[in-house]
Amino acid sequence: QVQLVESGGGLVQPGGSLRLSCATSGFSFSGYWMYWVRQAPGKGLEWVSVINTGGGMTRYADSVKGRFTISRDNAKNTLFLQMNSLKSEDTAVYYCARDRNVFDYGRRWNSPPQRDDYWGQGTQVTVSS
Repeated sequence: QVQLVESGGGLVQPGGSLRLSCATSGFSFSGYWMYWVRQAPGKGLEWVSVINTGGGMTRYADSVKGRFTISRDNAKNTLFLQMNSLKSEDTAVYYCARDRNVFDYGRRWNSPPQRDDYWGQGTQVTVSS
């Protein structure tokens, strides 16, 4: 059974940092491109970042570029999102997700986010003073 479990969210002041983790099981983590996606209050889902299987290729939404860093540890089956210089507009529920199929190679990035069995349950990030 595919499982993705996010952690590391919380309340942080503007300008602060948080590191999100996504622990995975039930599939061959190293074979899949992985994503972070978020949903701010009252807004739709937004792709935040994507990383390829080896970690050498990444992409970011313009809204987080230069502030967020995605990474992965294939030995520990875990995905990370380092978030620095946080702003109030980063307040959202953050989800990790994987490609539906091993040969999709990050295809989901080019389509609107859609929740399915390959998403976690999310972790809340609140940026407020």
